[in-house]
Amino acid sequence: MTASPELVTGTPKPEEPKKFALEAADIVVVVIYFVFVLAVGIWSSVRANRGTVGGYFLAGRSMTWWPIGASLMSSNVGSGLFIGLAGTGAAGGLAVGGFEWNAVWVLIALGWIFVPVYISAGVVTMPEYLRKRFGGQRIRIYMSVLSLILYIFTKISTDIFSGAVFIQVSLGWDLYLSTVVLLTVTTLYTIAGGLTAVIYTDALQTVIMVVGAFVLMFIAFDKVGWYEGLLDQYEKAIPAITVPNTTCHLPRADAFHIFRDPLTGDLPWPGLIFGLTVLAMWVWCTDQVIVQRSLSAKNLSHAKGGSVLGGYLKLLPMFFIVMPGMISRALYPDEVGCVDPEECLRICGASVGCSNIAYPKLVVELMPVGLRGLMIAVIMAALMSSLTSIFNSSSTLFTMDIWQRIRPWASERELMVVGRVFILLLVALSIVWIPIIQTANSGQLFDYIQAITSYLSPPITTVFIMAIFWGRINEQGAFWGLMVGLVVGTVRMVMDFVYGTPSCGEQDLRPALLKDVHYLYFALILLALTALVITAISLCTAPIPKQHLVRLTWWTRHSKEERVELEDPWARGSNPASSEPSTTESGGMDGSTPAWWKRKLFISNLFQLIL
Repeated sequence: MTASPELVTGTPKPEEPKKFALEAADIVVVVIYFVFVLAVGIWSSVRANRGTVGGYFLAGRSMTWWPIGASLMSSNVGSGLFIGLAGTGAAGGLAVGGFEWNAVWVLIALGWIFVPVYISAGVVTMPEYLRKRFGGQRIRIYMSVLSLILYIFTKISTDIFSGAVFIQVSLGWDLYLSTVVLLTVTTLYTIAGGLTAVIYTDALQTVIMVVGAFVLMFIAFDKVGWYEGLLDQYEKAIPAITVPNTTCHLPRADAFHIFRDPLTGDLPWPGLIFGLTVLAMWVWCTDQVIVQRSLSAKNLSHAKGGSVLGGYLKLLPMFFIVMPGMISRALYPDEVGCVDPEECLRICGASVGCSNIAYPKLVVELMPVGLRGLMIAVIMAALMSSLTSIFNSSSTLFTMDIWQRIRPWASERELMVVGRVFILLLVALSIVWIPIIQTANSGQLFDYIQAITSYLSPPITTVFIMAIFWGRINEQGAFWGLMVGLVVGTVRMVMDFVYGTPSCGEQDLRPALLKDVHYLYFALILLALTALVITAISLCTAPIPKQHLVRLTWWTRHSKEERVELEDPWARGSNPASSEPSTTESGGMDGSTPAWWKRKLFISNLFQLIL
């Protein structure tokens, strides 16, 4: 049994956090910025070809390398990264920056390995590629539904929560009102312009994010005494109120090391190099939000150029997010580094810790008038950029991979209307999810994101890699590999939620699977297990004939042969359960499908989709 912690008050109790009010100049900067962003969105929507599904969802395949690279960066670096990455940097040091640097070579793999295959296959969405590669619909529907679940409950919820943290710390706005306003503005220009509006506003916001974040970085480094001062002050960043007989309040001894002990490190180096690559492959090479940007390129050279630019840009967050987070703890140890639950609750409203306020704290305390407004605009830009990307890509998945399955006769106009309406549904779900996010373990926001990804994404990464490089795997192997991986990953995820992570001073009573197997190691185990199941089942069942694999694998991407599509019982205009009624049955000589048959077909397709 653990004794109740007692407070050690070696220094006077910190003062109540002071309220912050925006200066008039800050408000003007924020307003001008948002007006400018809306103008860019409207301009791009007028300029874009939005009359077709390809024009709306893939920007007419007309984008050049530089907006693609900027969009790759800003789609990934949202407000969740500003809050979560800086907070983890404040709590644990530099190692978390490895999550950003690992993306560099994976982005190269996107441009040189994955995108050439996707382009040669002629696909719009990643589940569509799997349908062409394996046939049938089980895998495609699985991928679409799982992706939407991940978007809603990790990406969207994380971004909204992070934005809410920033708003509470820096602006003092009402949480729900400010979130609704941001989501409304974001949704308007996403619906108005499709992917072209998203990519152009992403490019604009990337410039603002990088410039504004670097301004704050230099101000923060000057305040702390540059890198030498950070080395000295971070080691001394101990809060005034601590919990006795624990080391929770002490900065990590390896805070300035990226590669940490493989057994005792919070981010062990084998996991950071190999396990993280499994997650990065899913994010950068198979995730609809990211790949959709590269598929909008006017040609393969521009797609590769966008990957190279995105890789260079991913080197920067270590310097303008992680290190400023560490500086924030060094300058404000009582607030950012608090460990006592009651004290943390008083400071930031979260009893588990306040490291998530590291970046907003710097903005409020260090930025001069005017520039402070610019940085507020930067964080809002990051939130909007990430949300626009997810809204558009989620809409694409739902429209092309789910709605078209249950209404195969849907017109182009109907598909685009459904896509826009689904964005509104995502906004509603996001707002409803806010109270749940408020009660979540905010002290472990970044770890929460990475852990969930480690439990659910490795099977998807495995299937894509094997589908591209090994023609022998078939639909049965891929599907059951995904199923086994999903079950095992879900079991680990549920155990994580049930047992939780012990607070400072509590005994760790978790099973060895949770306590001793880091989530990055678990990702490697899940990858190997999924690959084993896929291989075993594929070798025990019939292979896919070669004529069905033309331009769908790395080895056949340049083939000039005509591809014979695998049978798709859900193909547009057909029904797997029955055939189209004859004109005699329908009573129509023009070949049109009667309304009663469409209703019957809709219900039939919906039930088969669910079952």
